[in-house]
Amino acid sequence: MAKMEVKTSLLDDMIGVGDMVLLEPLNEDSFIDNLKKRFDHSEVYTYIGSVVISINPYRPLPIYTPEKVEEYRNRNFYELSPHIFALSDEAYRSLRDQDKDQCILITGESGAGKTEASKLVMSYVAAVCGKGAEVNQVKEQLLQSNPVLEAFGNAKTVRNDNSSRFGKYMDIEFDFKGDPLGGVISNYLLEKSRVVKQPRGERNFHIFYQILSGASEDFLCKLKLERDFSRYNYLGLDSARVNGVDDAANFRTVRNAMQIVGFMDHETQSVFEVVAAVLKLGNIEFKPESRVNGLDESKIKDKNELKEICELTGIDQSVLERAFSFRTVEAKQEKVSTTLNVAQAYYARDALAKNLYSRLFSWLVTRINESIKAQTKVRKKVMGVLDIYGFEIFENADNSFEQFIINYCNEKLQQIFIELTLKEEQEEYIREGIEWTHIEYFNNAIICDLIENNQTGILAMLDEECLRPGTVTDETFLEKLNQVCATHQHFESRMSKCSRFLNDTSLPHSCFRIQHYAGKVMYQVEGFVDKNNDLLYRDLSQAMWKASHSLIKALFPEGNPAKINLKRPPTAGSQFKASVATLMKNLQTKNPNYIRCIKPNDKKAAHIFNDALVCHQIRYLGLLENVRVRRAGYAFRQAYEPCLERYKMLCKQTWPHWRGPARAGVEVLFNELEIPEEEFSFGRSKIFIRNPRTLFKLEDLRKQRLEDLATLIEKIYRGWKCRTRFLLMKKSQIVIAAWYRRYAQQKKYQKIKSSAIVVQSYIRGWKARKLLRELKHQKRCNEAATIIAAYWHGTQVRREYRKFFRANAGRKIYEFTLQRLMQKYFLEMKNKMPSLSPIDKNWPARPYLFLDSTHKELKRIFHLWRCKKYRDQFTDQQKLIYEEKLEASELFKDKKALYPASVGQPFQGAYLEISKNPKYKKLKDAVDEKIIIAEVVNKINRANGKATSRIFLLTKNNVLLADQKSGNIKSEVPLGDVTKVSMSSQNDGFFAVHLKEGSGAAVKGDFLLSSDHLIEMATKLYRTTLSKTKQKLNIEISDEFLVQFRQDKVCVKFIQGSQKNGNIPTCKRKNNRLLEVAVP
Repeated sequence: MAKMEVKTSLLDDMIGVGDMVLLEPLNEDSFIDNLKKRFDHSEVYTYIGSVVISINPYRPLPIYTPEKVEEYRNRNFYELSPHIFALSDEAYRSLRDQDKDQCILITGESGAGKTEASKLVMSYVAAVCGKGAEVNQVKEQLLQSNPVLEAFGNAKTVRNDNSSRFGKYMDIEFDFKGDPLGGVISNYLLEKSRVVKQPRGERNFHIFYQILSGASEDFLCKLKLERDFSRYNYLGLDSARVNGVDDAANFRTVRNAMQIVGFMDHETQSVFEVVAAVLKLGNIEFKPESRVNGLDESKIKDKNELKEICELTGIDQSVLERAFSFRTVEAKQEKVSTTLNVAQAYYARDALAKNLYSRLFSWLVTRINESIKAQTKVRKKVMGVLDIYGFEIFENADNSFEQFIINYCNEKLQQIFIELTLKEEQEEYIREGIEWTHIEYFNNAIICDLIENNQTGILAMLDEECLRPGTVTDETFLEKLNQVCATHQHFESRMSKCSRFLNDTSLPHSCFRIQHYAGKVMYQVEGFVDKNNDLLYRDLSQAMWKASHSLIKALFPEGNPAKINLKRPPTAGSQFKASVATLMKNLQTKNPNYIRCIKPNDKKAAHIFNDALVCHQIRYLGLLENVRVRRAGYAFRQAYEPCLERYKMLCKQTWPHWRGPARAGVEVLFNELEIPEEEFSFGRSKIFIRNPRTLFKLEDLRKQRLEDLATLIEKIYRGWKCRTRFLLMKKSQIVIAAWYRRYAQQKKYQKIKSSAIVVQSYIRGWKARKLLRELKHQKRCNEAATIIAAYWHGTQVRREYRKFFRANAGRKIYEFTLQRLMQKYFLEMKNKMPSLSPIDKNWPARPYLFLDSTHKELKRIFHLWRCKKYRDQFTDQQKLIYEEKLEASELFKDKKALYPASVGQPFQGAYLEISKNPKYKKLKDAVDEKIIIAEVVNKINRANGKATSRIFLLTKNNVLLADQKSGNIKSEVPLGDVTKVSMSSQNDGFFAVHLKEGSGAAVKGDFLLSSDHLIEMATKLYRTTLSKTKQKLNIEISDEFLVQFRQDKVCVKFIQGSQKNGNIPTCKRKNNRLLEVAVP
């Protein structure tokens, strides 16, 4: 029964899929959905075979406790749910038991949790390895090296409050028992430019803020520092304080860590003095001063800061002051001294600060290595932990030299990742006796060669350009790349010989683009040459070497006059290339383990999973490529014993016990289940399953079989329980039935009684209504008899007295009646008059037929009167607007489908506000006439039908087209040269401005334009032309018209069609004589 309790958590009660190799179907959407499902359930770790994907939860999780460490200790990699402890344990046991050197590669972008992952790996290894006073001291020194390096090498960025601004590789050395002996740290590419300038919302390195916040007043006085951050130009103030970060407490932690690692008190003091000197260098400012010979030189404004720096560093003040004002160039036996202007002096100051800090950091790494290195000479086992920056892609072409070499490093890591993964797969197949099949995958060696080739690589071209005599700029470097790399399939440049990118507007002229394995990255070439040179003037190096401060003197050995080397120092690119080559060589000698860190959102908030951001990281980390390589052969493998224990209930021969070898039992099991032979293979100790669907089929069968077995167990219990319950219910039913019958009879009686009452009430109502009808009929008969009698008596009286009326009485009565009716009509009209709005069509109904003509005339007079009252309210500007609207109605009503939509839109004219916008100052100065209309239109390209934005200006005398970005006037056409405007009858904004043949403006032909305010533009152009030339402008409305393009006439044809981009009309050049506009 103990064996039956062993379970593989990747398959039992798993959330999503614990190993991406088993994901079906495998695509980008399913990959992201699986990660999101696990992330929502606080499962931040997922496997790709032996690779661990780690998603930063941005909150503490109870999965790193000492109990968890013990749970994963000495357990099989797939035995428990995915965890970074499982990978750490697998690497440590392989190193200890199999004598294999290991390396753990941790990659991901800033904020993805790389630093925390490396800490977790080191803390796990420290927890599971041996004990003892000496061993504990070594472990403590290894762990305490992290706070020191984080203080000097980490900073707060917009993406991460504790972002590593350098790459770190640590080799932890163990003896034959697996106990730690020491370690060696290598650092790569410290972001030293952060010392002098930080992006908005970011901080300088932690150590500056920690000193100012946590040091005592006496200590700050010794360092000649003040606690106020705003006193120092190198410290950005907008993010000086970080929520949740206690700089003072961290400073105490750093000092304690330096003591544990082995720093002497005078060494710690020297380090902080150098940090203080760097901080104060930023406060040195310069002012220009002219010399007698006419040359400009710089002078220091306030020498108090310089004096304090010299006191801290032990440098003669005059020597350092001269180094900031002069530069000495040596060539063979000659020395030439030149003055530095203000800009060059600031460059020298910043270069000194950057070099001083970066050399201090390198010295710290070297000093830590001296303390933590193994003291014994015995053969050592090594576990390397690589915490290095991930692939970086910034938007808006912000990628510079730093991103270029970071991405080059990631290309090399991806190359070795694929090679070592394939090698590991191949070794396991050979070990198990499985035939190895070739796996197709993208080999990024061609991209690495593009960058690092010694002859034609980009780094080689950059070094060659930096060393070349003459004028060297970033533009000349780009020109060289365009000549050498133009034909390379992964290199793209707008200025290269390759015609594919000549019209690529997404690629600026000052940039080049490389198609990396993770996608295309566009690099801004500005700054490549300067950052690669990384020059520090020799005068400053010599001034630093003359310092009495022992640490500073040791940081600048090249300043020793006795060891002057006129050779140019190696460039930053070549140094980094050599470091990467050494790192790759080191990694290839070790067994690799991978942790791929992913950042779920940019807000550093818990429970938020941004699909687009995660998708971007999945692509550049190459995770899908990793899954495909892993499952190209066999997606799942398992030892025979656990496989048989898990699935033996699916076969009668193996259930409940198998007597014999485990492999034979698995063979019997798979034959019984009739699994196709091509879906699995038998190794020496493992069963290999090719397709995840086969594994999931086995899991479904096992789940169904377990349900069947559970049914057998439940069957007897349920039968007994049901019989007992039946007997009890039978006894109870007799009692309940008796009570129910009584209750039912009572309910039936009550129902019959209520029904009888309802029937009685209906009968009584019917009798009452019948009596009411008879009484009403009798009353109506009496009233009718009275009315008939009255009419009859009236007739008798009128017949009797008719002879007494005069002959003209009827006419007077008629006239009187008409008069009274007309009075009544006008009095009623007074109270029924409609509103004074001219658009109100309501009018009282005609009361009498003989007043029909009078009623219509009165309606007409009232309408004319209220229209006059309405017009009298208008200003002159409003009258002009309505005149334009009326003109537009006459021109386009019932002719242009776009017209109805323009009726309710006021004609504004000046849409761009050229006089107020400083962007168009140049254009405003060029146009001295009053601008009637200023609007952005799309000018249709004659060659391909594509649109280009232009500013359309209409003045009293001219039509102008100007460039939207620069404001330069491209075309100017007098109104007298405009002969006709053509447009379609459909719902689009295309129109053609036809120019007089032979005029100067008609050299390039007519203009085909598109505007969102076509009706307004055409109306204003029509009225302005009429006012200028006293001739009406011809407005042609037709779905097919001719446009003159230079010497050719092109037919513009409008057709109905569905659009891919919504309701926006598109224009395409079909042939040399036809432009087709598709209107939705």
